Amino acid sequence: MPDIVVVGLVALVAALVGFFTALLIRRSFALASEATARANSERLVAEARAKQKEILLEAKDEAIRVAKAAEADNKDRRAELQRYETRLDKKDEQLDEQASALVEREKKIAQKELAIEGERAKVGELQEEQRVELSRVAALTQEEAREVLLTRVEDEVREIMNKRVRDLEAEARERADDKARAVITMSLQRYAAEATAEHTVSVVTLPSDDMKGRIIGREGRNIRTLEQLTGVDLIIDDTPEAVVVSAFDPIRREVAKRALERLLVDGRIHPARIEEMVGKARSEIDQIVKEAGEAAMYEVGVPGIHPDLIKLLGRLHFRTSFGQNVLRHSVEVAHVAGMLAAEVGYDVQIMKRAGLLHDIGKALDHEVEGPHTVIGGDLLKRYGFPQTVIDGVVGHHGDVEPVTLVGTFISAADAISAARPGARSEVVSNYIQRLTELEAVANAFPGVEKSFAIQAGREVRVMVRPGEVDDLTAARLARDMAQKIQDTLQYPGQIKITVIRETRSVDYAK
Repeated sequence: MPDIVVVGLVALVAALVGFFTALLIRRSFALASEATARANSERLVAEARAKQKEILLEAKDEAIRVAKAAEADNKDRRAELQRYETRLDKKDEQLDEQASALVEREKKIAQKELAIEGERAKVGELQEEQRVELSRVAALTQEEAREVLLTRVEDEVREIMNKRVRDLEAEARERADDKARAVITMSLQRYAAEATAEHTVSVVTLPSDDMKGRIIGREGRNIRTLEQLTGVDLIIDDTPEAVVVSAFDPIRREVAKRALERLLVDGRIHPARIEEMVGKARSEIDQIVKEAGEAAMYEVGVPGIHPDLIKLLGRLHFRTSFGQNVLRHSVEVAHVAGMLAAEVGYDVQIMKRAGLLHDIGKALDHEVEGPHTVIGGDLLKRYGFPQTVIDGVVGHHGDVEPVTLVGTFISAADAISAARPGARSEVVSNYIQRLTELEAVANAFPGVEKSFAIQAGREVRVMVRPGEVDDLTAARLARDMAQKIQDTLQYPGQIKITVIRETRSVDYAK
């Protein structure tokens, strides 16, 4: 019995333990389910909120997109309306212009009607005059009527011819100027020669200053021998390592220079050696002169010139005029004169021959008295040149009035060659004086602050005080300066006057 009770108690305890265990397990499951449900609900709430935000953002984006589309549509419509308004404005302007044109046309038509009425009145007067004249002529004989008719026709024809002659003279003057410009321009464009000014400075460089004593020689016998044989003056001064050869004749100066250079190379300087070297230098110069003359003759294309004249022409290779080589100048004058002759249909060979020999007198002007034009003319007469060529040589400087077209064209070609930019050098003092005179003329006007002569004297820039000179006065000031410079100064080409009026306002940000 006790065992049964114990077993029953044990079973009861076990049942109670199992019951409570089941309660605990159920409670644990209930708590776990509740936590899971809570987490799921929170998760669903979070997802719902995120979805809500996403939907709101999409709604906002859609609203913005719709607003932008509406704004773009409105902008396009406004642009379209603006284009329509512009077209309407243009059409209004066109209508206004057409209305103005119609009014102007009506005015012209009215004026033409008035003119027609005036012409009708004149026609009526002329008809009346003719009636009176016919009444008078009816009383004339046939001879008298013919005489009256011829007199009237003669007067009318004379008046018409006088008017025609005046028109032809004016047209000829205009065409002559245009034709002359065209011919000169064409010739210059066709002949594009170098314009390089030459400066002949006969200076012999010495290897050392000790050579000066050897050139002078004992008691000056070497330098006297060289000067007597060449006809030059040797200037030996304090200039380091240099001897100056001075002479009016460029041939003598070149002979002395070459002979002295040979002596310096040889090293043996005594009278006998000097005489030998001077002879060699003369032979060398004679050959150079001959070759230079022949080269110029063949370059121009005028063969058949006498050998003596070729030598004289070659001597111009050592002659300069205002820094311009005379032989090159003669060749250029021949080319330009030939082109001028070709443009007007004149004999090109005669013109080229006269142009090449126009300065031949300069080869002898150190030996013969008189202007080089007269010397050249006499020289060509002795060699049997035609009068047309002689006329071009004698009259190219205007000393003698040219009687043929050759003299006129050679004078023009000579002026063109000498006036080309860079062809001839200018004395520095004259150049500076011209710049100073230009600035002095500009500074003499009231209101001028300062002036600058620039571009080698081809432009003057004038700074004026803006408080004293307004824009209108500045324009008048430039015109007055140009007129005064033109009236008082001598200058080549043209001078540009630029008046600058400037107002500056300056401030500083601190």
